[in-house]
Amino acid sequence: MNVGAEPPQEHGQSFFEAVGGHPTFERIVRRFYDGVAQDPVLQPMYPAHDMEGAIERLTLFLEQYWGGPTTYSDQRGHPRLRMRHVAFHVNPDARDRWIHHMRDAVAAADLAPLHAVTLMDYLERAAHSMINTFEPTPGQEND
Repeated sequence: MNVGAEPPQEHGQSFFEAVGGHPTFERIVRRFYDGVAQDPVLQPMYPAHDMEGAIERLTLFLEQYWGGPTTYSDQRGHPRLRMRHVAFHVNPDARDRWIHHMRDAVAAADLAPLHAVTLMDYLERAAHSMINTFEPTPGQEND
């Protein structure tokens, strides 16, 4: 046992609680969308008029997934992530950009290392599963 090592979470505590609950997830998601808003490939997938809605939906989804309130499902039903993203052009480039912005947001949250790795592992696997095309991003073919 390492002297001074703290357990990443107390016995019986959810991941949601261990990382700081709603304020932590909202901070991560807002930082993520700050990056998305500047990204020429991802930004068109997130209309400016619905950015607050996108922030709320992702925050609620992540909170529920990690043991927080069930508000997401109460309001929207089953997440059905692939179905909800099928209308978007999600190719490997979009996935990589999404992961880049999410990695930046998680790093900025200054979570315990085990929490950060655990969260990013899930987010990266989820991002890989959203790929629905291998066609170049429209307008980015020659970049």
